[in-house]
Amino acid sequence: MKAAVIYQPGGPEEFRLEERPIPQAKFGTVLVKVKAFGLNRSELMTRKGYSPNVVFPRILGIECVGEVVQDPSSNLQPGQQVAACMGGMGRVYDGSYAEYTLLSSDIVYPFVSNLPWATLGALPEMFQTVYGSLFLALDVKKGETLLIRGGTSSIGLLALQLAKNAGLNVIATTRNPDKKQLLLEHNADDVWIDSGNLLQRTEQYPEEVDKILELVGTNTLKDSMACVKVGGTVCMTGMLSEQWGISDFAPMDYIPATTKLTVYDSGQIRVGREHFKAFIKDIEDGKVKLPIGKVYTLDSIKEAHQLMDNNEANGKIVVLTNE
Repeated sequence: MKAAVIYQPGGPEEFRLEERPIPQAKFGTVLVKVKAFGLNRSELMTRKGYSPNVVFPRILGIECVGEVVQDPSSNLQPGQQVAACMGGMGRVYDGSYAEYTLLSSDIVYPFVSNLPWATLGALPEMFQTVYGSLFLALDVKKGETLLIRGGTSSIGLLALQLAKNAGLNVIATTRNPDKKQLLLEHNADDVWIDSGNLLQRTEQYPEEVDKILELVGTNTLKDSMACVKVGGTVCMTGMLSEQWGISDFAPMDYIPATTKLTVYDSGQIRVGREHFKAFIKDIEDGKVKLPIGKVYTLDSIKEAHQLMDNNEANGKIVVLTNE
């Protein structure tokens, strides 16, 4: 099989396309023929060497869609459409940047859809992250005001749509004034240009912000905590800033009284499979416009990662394993 392998941390140029043996399935695993996968910021951070527990060489990739080749447990049948994400994929063991991948059976779930693979490849991790952040971590309710910080990311664009569909008033932010129209086209009620300090803007806003989805990261989290209303909730989900931690974190100083801070991580808690299937149906019915930025093939993995490095995709980057 063809695989994109990285031997040491660095830039997109570190990927090597190699021929490798197709893995052999054993009980507790499922061999999947990868049709497509989405790129994720966590893979960028792993590629740069920011994931300390990852051992190189490694085939990256924390998500994929494809077809079952072999399941020794016989729970899944050959040819069945499946999706998978997280669970050590692309970190603890080789992931989806290949024509075949061997996955732990507990992260593989079946679905049926006529959507093209380029569309399906964008779904697993993006859906898990958005749905989990909004409905499990933030517990959003109709009529609330939600601020999405980092709105032009693929997660932000999808969160905007799902929040609007759930009846929320949504404010989205971007650092680039040229991207304001993109957010308005995805039905944002208001768009704020983010200079790194939104507190002054929220103090001038006529409505209180009930909840905040923080997608930029640790460098703006304290400011976001100050922007939400008394008793409100902030969910730290994204790390566009590529920083894992906060230096000299002092909870009593950092977190305003009664304000709640939570996170969502699909590696810890998973959204039920029935919600994923319903989400696919919503896309098929045109209720959700999937924010796909650009589609590449596996041969162009370096170019795909360079686009992610440049923050120029305006949506999810998807890679097909074949032309």
